[in-house]
Amino acid sequence: MKKKVDFVFKIVAIGDGRVGKTSLIKMFTENSFKKEYIKTIGAQFSSYHNEVDGKKIKLLFWDIAGQDEFHFLRPSFFKNSKAAIIMCSLEDNKMGKESIKHIENWHNDVIHYCGNIPIILFGNKADLVNQDNLDEFNFQKIVQDHDFLDYYITSAKTGQGVRKAFNAIIENLYYRNKQLSPEL
Repeated sequence: MKKKVDFVFKIVAIGDGRVGKTSLIKMFTENSFKKEYIKTIGAQFSSYHNEVDGKKIKLLFWDIAGQDEFHFLRPSFFKNSKAAIIMCSLEDNKMGKESIKHIENWHNDVIHYCGNIPIILFGNKADLVNQDNLDEFNFQKIVQDHDFLDYYITSAKTGQGVRKAFNAIIENLYYRNKQLSPEL
């Protein structure tokens, strides 16, 4: 017998290539981490079941490739998304700095393809940096300037912040949609 699901939410995970989107989703959904990098081709899909206030929620994570060569596929991948997770790398190198600069571009894509949906920012790879040196004011400003729900410092490798970050977006979706469907 199939379990009754009260809500189904498609959540798109976006950000530059190599910021750890796939790894973060795997850490959340499977509690696993693989050290070797495997490039996402187009998109990867993950399903996860959760519960909030006794209501069963099915989450569909669409992990969209960050490389420019897959840009033409993005419109169809964004379709029907209920929330977006924008990820950047905290690494103090060119890739990390570029991923932070590109948050604006990813935000514009979400607005263009999805309209006004909840967006949360994940700063990933916390295990590779001295967290005392993080410029959290910069993340607070990004969140405020773009009306994101919040930001979280995460590590797919250690699991730091992963549950808290994903649960924040899930609970936001649940409570937002519960108001639209009060009979549940």
